[in-house]
Amino acid sequence: MHWVKAVKVATTTSVKRNKAVSHPASSVIIRKNWDPVALIVTLGFQITLMSSILFSRVTLIALIALFPVTGFAENAADEGLLAKGEYVFRISGCSHCHTTEDGKLLAGGRALVTPFGTFYTPNITPHRTAGIGAWTAREFRQSLHLGIAPDGSHYYPAFPYTSYTRITEQDMLALYTYIQSLPASDQASHPHDLAWFLRWRITAHFWKWLFFRAGEFQQHPAQSAQWNRGAYIAEAMAHCGECHTPRNLLGALRSGMAYAGNAEGPEDELVPNITPDEESGIGNWSHGELESFLKFGELPDGEYAAGSMEPVTLGLQNLNPADLEALIVYLRALPPIKNHVRK
Repeated sequence: MHWVKAVKVATTTSVKRNKAVSHPASSVIIRKNWDPVALIVTLGFQITLMSSILFSRVTLIALIALFPVTGFAENAADEGLLAKGEYVFRISGCSHCHTTEDGKLLAGGRALVTPFGTFYTPNITPHRTAGIGAWTAREFRQSLHLGIAPDGSHYYPAFPYTSYTRITEQDMLALYTYIQSLPASDQASHPHDLAWFLRWRITAHFWKWLFFRAGEFQQHPAQSAQWNRGAYIAEAMAHCGECHTPRNLLGALRSGMAYAGNAEGPEDELVPNITPDEESGIGNWSHGELESFLKFGELPDGEYAAGSMEPVTLGLQNLNPADLEALIVYLRALPPIKNHVRK
């Protein structure tokens, strides 16, 4: 230590009488006729000063280690998770179903008219009582993956958990994080108006026992990574089959007619066949025409998507180039099914 060196200099160094010298390592002024009291005071000052500097440096290093670096990493991770969540949010079309015209974002209330009655989408804003603000990430995943609410009740399949169950846990967490960052609304959810025999949630449980199998999307080893990515987008996030596949009498998707069109789509609309069948589907569309439709909603004849498909295309416009190409590859590889969609 510097102060030890200073003492050694003071006791062993021979200097000329009354001539001041300074030790370069200690900055303590030494005289031959030194004053013990002055030396003690000086050394005490030096000890106090060095201890203060040492303590400050250690404290600063500790604070940097504990807070700024960790905080920066967490902030960077949060920003990445939010960006990913927003991407999933837009592709999945959450705002389309959970926002009414001129209504608050995700505040619910949109009417979905079906052969079984009218379903009203709930408030999924971060409001703690009117929305899902009190839900944990685990409860959020449970609702999408299993179709079960935090209170244990079963959702009706008008909520497309039948497709969302395929979304990966990482994407669900990102989606949850993003939704929780949005503005909250205290708008109360509107009760469903259903046929009398569907007013008990036990019917949804029975339906799930018959037709629903939970599980994340599984890669198909025989297909390319690009095809698998396109399949994940279509089957899970964008849930294309929920509208483009016809349903049986109990409202379950007819798997043998996947993407072949639906005469009883949302709001009683005709939903077209999007398999590569050249006569009734999109088999005669060029790659560029399919790309233009997914990016801009433009049909080969120059018209634009309308009705319930319009907001869907607004969501798909957010696909990055790689995902857009993957979706095109998947759609063009579907088995062609001849099905003219008519009332």
